[in-house]
Amino acid sequence: MKRSIWWMAVATLAVFSSGCAAGNGVTKKTEIHVAARPVARDATREELLDRYNAFASSVKSLSSTVELKTTAGSQYSGLIQEYHEVKAFLLAARPADVRMVGQAPVIGKTIFDMASDGKEFRVWLPTKNKFLVGEVAVERNSEKPLENLRPQHLLDALLWTEIRKEETTLLEEFNDDNARYYVLTVLRGGYRPEIFRRIWFDRANLDVVRLQSYGLKGVLLSDVHYSDWQPLADSPAGAASGANAEQTFPRAMRIDRPHDDYRLDLQVTKIDLNVDLAADRFRLTPPGNAEIVHVPSDADSKQPTKSSHP
Repeated sequence: MKRSIWWMAVATLAVFSSGCAAGNGVTKKTEIHVAARPVARDATREELLDRYNAFASSVKSLSSTVELKTTAGSQYSGLIQEYHEVKAFLLAARPADVRMVGQAPVIGKTIFDMASDGKEFRVWLPTKNKFLVGEVAVERNSEKPLENLRPQHLLDALLWTEIRKEETTLLEEFNDDNARYYVLTVLRGGYRPEIFRRIWFDRANLDVVRLQSYGLKGVLLSDVHYSDWQPLADSPAGAASGANAEQTFPRAMRIDRPHDDYRLDLQVTKIDLNVDLAADRFRLTPPGNAEIVHVPSDADSKQPTKSSHP
């Protein structure tokens, strides 16, 4: 009898405690917060093509000042890793001229100087006293990372190639937690069409935020991210955003070359578009005491050749 009374008292206390806990708000409900979807603009494939081509055709040349950052382990990092930041002067002009001079901060010491005319690239490395020379058309991965430097990679990211009307293009949507995109895919023709380029438009403003370039058999050659599009101070009418819009340009870029083993971040601090650039500003000649390294065009060659003249 006593044992029964004891168990009844325990059960009553448990029920009373449970009721008090619920009454005092101890029991909590899990709330799921769903992030609001970004605002998205609508556009047709033709409108996106016109937008991309308008910007590509509007930029004939540029003169800019940029700050560089690299990913550890890449070939560029071997040139600038001892400095907190590197200031670079970058020139580019159609059809295929590009030059970039990287300098250490404060002291203005040149770390590298590189140029390309679309056929041949040249890279001067003063700290190593090496002057590299090679053919642009050769995409050869060397065991020595410095031999993989290609200034034309910068040109491809800065001066876009227009999409011709006869090229086949596909349009799709892509959404993630942060944004909504239109992805325009350009195909390379032939018996078996292959992906050539993919252009990503942010649907919040239809700015191009990513440009991917592919080689044969779907190899991803270049993956460039663009952000912080800003109008130019003296931009003319007739920009990529419309006939009455200001000319804009991305102030931040990330160039990723996975098969060349490097990633390069550029922060544009000054930019002038469509300026007259004399041909001699792209001319790069080796100093008299430099070690000339000819990067071989033969993929089977194991070592670059050296000489005292380019």
